[in-house]
Amino acid sequence: MEYKIVLDSCGELTPEMKATGIFESVALSMQVGEETIVDDAGFDQADFLKKVAACSECLKSSCPSPERYMESYSGDAKRVYVVTLSAELSGSYNSAELGKNLYAEEYGDKDIYIFNSRSASVGETLIALKIRECEEAGMSFEKVIETVEEYIETQNTYFVLEDLDTLRKNGRLTGIKSLVAGALNIKPVMGATPEGRIRQIGQARGMKRALARMVEQVAADAENTKTKILAIAHCNCRERALDIERQLLAKMEVKSSFIVDTAGISTMYANDGGIIVVI
Repeated sequence: MEYKIVLDSCGELTPEMKATGIFESVALSMQVGEETIVDDAGFDQADFLKKVAACSECLKSSCPSPERYMESYSGDAKRVYVVTLSAELSGSYNSAELGKNLYAEEYGDKDIYIFNSRSASVGETLIALKIRECEEAGMSFEKVIETVEEYIETQNTYFVLEDLDTLRKNGRLTGIKSLVAGALNIKPVMGATPEGRIRQIGQARGMKRALARMVEQVAADAENTKTKILAIAHCNCRERALDIERQLLAKMEVKSSFIVDTAGISTMYANDGGIIVVI
């Protein structure tokens, strides 16, 4: 294998991506009360959501260990690219870098590069797909890095959730009054800052209006969409996701689009009924 692409498990892998053998997922975990839930093949989304809703304590997430990342760098691949959850939201990026140092000490130099997605969920997915596109175009390792980092600079992430309680419990909503918003049925339209922190873009009363507000914001911000992929992740609300896709495609022309159901820890960022849009 000439190259491989490693994502922490907040990044979604589509069935097509899994079938290629190019992509590898390394598991994050979440401490919910006294229980540690690992985001691996045995992850039960429904059970996870139920336990999170019932837990009054602050949730604690754990990134993959440096040793686990080091293990993912092994093998025949000459070039290894890594995509992590935003460094502003998780220690996954730093752990991946430490794993790279451990690998170099143990086995010597290898072409390994870690991308800070500054996003989550399908934001990581799109970056991984961009890496593959660059590799298949025959770019050098250095040119892939340059091109993908430039792509990350142009990427925008948006989301609307039914409630913000999960992110509040996990300490991800500094400065955002999630409890008041919930009591008034105000649904904030959220997004990512250029650095990868969560920010509030706008708000509306009720889910339908908030999603419409998000669609307007995505369309207003979008540039050079003919060369981009539109990605939508949802948590148990595929019809809602399909409607958002239809609305956005009516407002812009894109290279392609796809929809995925959040499958693991990214469920935390798109709790039941939530939508994430990245372009």
